Amino acid sequence: MEKNIILMSDSYKYSHSAQYPNKMTYMHHYIESRGGRYGYTQFFGLQYYLKKYLCQPITQAMIDEAEEIMRMHGLPFDRVNWQYILDTHKGYLPLRIRAVPEGSLVNNHNVLLTVENTDQNCAWLVSFFETLLLKIWYPCTVATLSHSYQRICRKFLQETAESFDALPFMLHDFGYRGVSSEESASIGGGAHLINFKGTDNVSALLFMRQYYAAEMAGFSVPAAEHSTITSWSKAREAEAYANLLDKYQDSVISIVVDSYDYYNAIGNIFCKQLADKVKQRKYPLVVRPDSGDAITNVLFACEKLAEAFGATRNQKGYLVLNNVRVLQGDGINENSTWDLLKALQDNGFSVENLILGCGGSLLQGNFDTSINRDTHRFAMKCSCVITDGKLVDVYKAPITDKGKVSKKGRLDLIWDGEKYKTINIDHLPLNQYAENSMMQTVFENGKLLVDWNLADVQQNAQRYQPQVTK
Repeated sequence: MEKNIILMSDSYKYSHSAQYPNKMTYMHHYIESRGGRYGYTQFFGLQYYLKKYLCQPITQAMIDEAEEIMRMHGLPFDRVNWQYILDTHKGYLPLRIRAVPEGSLVNNHNVLLTVENTDQNCAWLVSFFETLLLKIWYPCTVATLSHSYQRICRKFLQETAESFDALPFMLHDFGYRGVSSEESASIGGGAHLINFKGTDNVSALLFMRQYYAAEMAGFSVPAAEHSTITSWSKAREAEAYANLLDKYQDSVISIVVDSYDYYNAIGNIFCKQLADKVKQRKYPLVVRPDSGDAITNVLFACEKLAEAFGATRNQKGYLVLNNVRVLQGDGINENSTWDLLKALQDNGFSVENLILGCGGSLLQGNFDTSINRDTHRFAMKCSCVITDGKLVDVYKAPITDKGKVSKKGRLDLIWDGEKYKTINIDHLPLNQYAENSMMQTVFENGKLLVDWNLADVQQNAQRYQPQVTK
């Protein structure tokens, strides 16, 4: 049996249908970012939750199972209302969900999606799926962080490179092993792939293939890990590197070089002992320092590699290494990225010489990054109901926290020529929205109405490009 979507809610939600006002026939909820780390949010991931969960109809077996679980759990179960949905709507959820196009970058404090009931007997259902729908905070947060890296990389490429050709591969997802679950790896890794093409996260490829029609969303290359070097022993370190250069002559090869003496590996083994093998390669060699001070190590590699293999000065006056690159995959965050790229620029190297690898901090968060619901202060709130035939704007306004004041009324999103703006549309009939609305009805009565592919999502991201500041 498919996962029971009736059991995908917080425990207290099961008692709520009896708590709402009598004769309530309509409810309107919205999701927004109430601020947080950035001034904008990149919207992504809703389509996954719709396709995987909300598009499946509930069944009699689901209702029976949910009733049994809730009874044992100590909570009431509204069997009558769930049975009504099964009998009247063949199990499909009588909800309408409208959302901004996936990939869009929307200023904080604006509505990102709205949820309404389409059956007057099911107003209670709108709030029930808050628990599931609010999980879009995760792909949105990862996408926004990934986009922040893209903005930083784009700035320095614009200043030190002749094109943006290197941009899609400047940040590589190393985060598969650093997340809490396979689903997190898939969703978060997919969010990264709307901004970059480099990944070692295979689950993200399958996610984008299944839910966003991307035949192949990301790419990688053969690469060494420490065990493939150290298994040769320290005395045969040069042989280990030579083996890789020989085995992978027909592709890019990435080699970790800090298993022992990083400076000897770069300055002596690659730049002297194996220099001829490197020069004869058709495809680039990527060397990867993995420990120590990133700026010191990257600059050392660039300087030694330039001396050994040459570098071309581009039209902007910066050096581009000949057929070699450097990959820094340790300690990467937004601040270290900025500092690394600035150090390259200050020392006369184009930033296209450097590839960045980001692990769990990209998909899970660590000391330097924040990946949680409060990063962007995501919330889903009720803003409007109809009770006894009267439309009432509802909101919360706690005097103890003005940051949690919620919006009122039926809501829509427009573009005012400079930025997104949330507006009240109480004056319009329930099935009508702003003429210039930036939102689309993506789900209605159990059916997906808009099916974004990866190319669509990436194109949507071009609508709004905030300026990079530090």
